[in-house]
Formats: sequence, C-alpha cells, structure tokens
Amino acid sequence: MAVSYMTEDGYKKLVDEVNYLESVKRPEITKQIAEARDKGDLSENAEYDAAKEAQGILEGKIAQLKGLIANARLIDENRIGTDSVQILNKVKIRNTKNNQTMQYTLVSESEANLKEGKIAVNTPIAKGLMGKKVGETVDIQVPSGLMSFVIEDISI
Repeated sequence: MAVSYMTEDGYKKLVDEVNYLESVKRPEITKQIAEARDKGDLSENAEYDAAKEAQGILEGKIAQLKGLIANARLIDENRIGTDSVQILNKVKIRNTKNNQTMQYTLVSESEANLKEGKIAVNTPIAKGLMGKKVGETVDIQVPSGLMSFVIEDISI
C-alpha cells in the first residue's frame, strides 16, 4: 500500500472510525449472526447469509482503514508555505472561460470532501495546480475536456 500523507485531524478521524467499527459495529453483526444461527437450519437461512456478508464487508473496511493508518505520514502544518501550491493549501482559482471563482483545499485522498471544498491531491485539478504560483494560468485536462484556470490566491 502506498504512503498516504494526511493531517493530524484526518489521521484522528480514521483511528476513531476504526475504533467505532471494532467496538460497536462488529459486536452488532456478531449478535445478528448468533440470532440467525439460533433459528435453525443454516442452509436456507437468508438472515444468516446476510449477516455473514455484512461481517465480511465490515472486516474488509476495517482492514482497509488499518492499512491507511499503518501507511499514514502526518504533515507538519507549520512547514506549509504559500509561495507555490502544495498539499494543505487553500487555492482560489478562477475559470478563464466563465470567470467563476472557486476555492479548494488540497488534502490527502482519505480526507477529500467536495462539500467542504477539500479535493484530493491525486485529482486532475489538484495535480495541475501543484507547484504553480499566484497569477499563473494553468490548463488542466479533466474528463469533460481542457479547462483553464488562473491561480488568484494561495493560503493556509
């Protein structure tokens, strides 16, 4: 699994989610399996099959999150600069075609949340912005075609 850079908050959220899944969800599913098993013949027990499938999905998710945690590298937010775009920067960009202004914070893949204005550094837009400076015009290939942005501001 590849190294994943994240903030301390993002790391804490992952750890909290693993703890919740292991201490709350896992016992719930174990209880469902036990209740379904008590109903008799397991060969035609849909409840048992569903609970076992849910258990497999849960265990897969726990393993995935633990892998992310094991390969996490915390970013020292005090060392983030604003001379050029990098992870954890807030970048204000303007679409040159329609003059629409947007602001995104570049974060790790596990912390991305478009509703909060956080995009992952491995997205086409973030990749195109990385290393660029205020005032630069950037042409970025996105699934819908080529988009052109002007970087208006970089902050933390």
